Parts: sequence; structure tokens; C-alpha cells
Amino acid sequence: MGGDLARLGGEGPGDPLPGAPGRRILVIGIGNPGRRDDGLGPALAARLASLCLPGVTVESDYQLSIEHAELAARHDLVVFADAARDAAGNTAFYLRPIAPVPGASCFSHRVSPQAVLQLAADCFAAQPGGWVLGIQPEDLESYAEGLTPTAEKNLASALATLRMAIENGWLL
Repeated sequence: MGGDLARLGGEGPGDPLPGAPGRRILVIGIGNPGRRDDGLGPALAARLASLCLPGVTVESDYQLSIEHAELAARHDLVVFADAARDAAGNTAFYLRPIAPVPGASCFSHRVSPQAVLQLAADCFAAQPGGWVLGIQPEDLESYAEGLTPTAEKNLASALATLRMAIENGWLL
């Protein structure tokens, strides 16, 4: 995958969801599959893409970049999926709404989801809704491919909830 966007499948952005006519949803899985559970975002993206949900575009990348703003601007809603150590206690994942942040830095190796939404607004006059899906990892330190059993379980829960939210139009 490298630093390029990796198109994983799913329907194109012009295909509406049954529960939300005309809604175009982008899901971006972020992370490095060569660092064990840091690959949770790309793993979610691959599994979601295999479902071929109408109206859902799925992408995967090692990290967010300013180029993601143009892609976000072509959608009504963007879900950023990543491994997240800040999930409370034994929580498998969280799904939180986010908003653009004026003045967010986007000229470093770390571009935030909020900065991507802000760039979509500033550069393309687009205002997609935004959500962060943070999935609890177990091992972010190892240099190995494959998720830990705990991360696999958390991923399954996160994927099931995201699919239900998309299919039922719960994400606004």
C-alpha cells in the first residue's frame, strides 16, 4: 500500500444507501498492518469493503494526508477508523462524531481527521460529517503482521456496529 491511497472496493460514491437516499459514505482505515494491532484500521477497511455496501467507498492508508481532503469532499460522511488506546477500560471500540478544526496543522507527518474535514471545507467548499471509530488494540509495539486475538474480537464488534449504523442511517 505504501503512502498511496489503496482502493479496497465497495460501491462508488454515487450509489445511495437504502436507508439514506443519496448518502455517500467514505470509510478510511488508517494504520500499519506490519505493526500488529496498528493494522486495525486497514483490517476494518478490508472487511467492510468485502461487504460491498451500497453508497460506501472504502479506502486504506498508513496515515492521513492532505490529499484525503479531496476524497472526503466528494462524500456526505467520513468515518476514520484507527487503532485507539484511548478507548475507556475494557471498551472494544468507540464511535464519536468529530468536526472540522480551524487552524489545525496539516503540514506534518500527522494530519488529524479534523484537519482533513477542515481542508475539505476550505479547499473544496464541502462539509461532510465526520466520525472517528477507535478500536482498542492490544499490541502496537511488535513488528509483525496479523492482529492479536483481543484485537480481532474488538474489530469484529466494531465492524458489526459500523455496518448496522451505516445500514440503518444512524450516522448523520
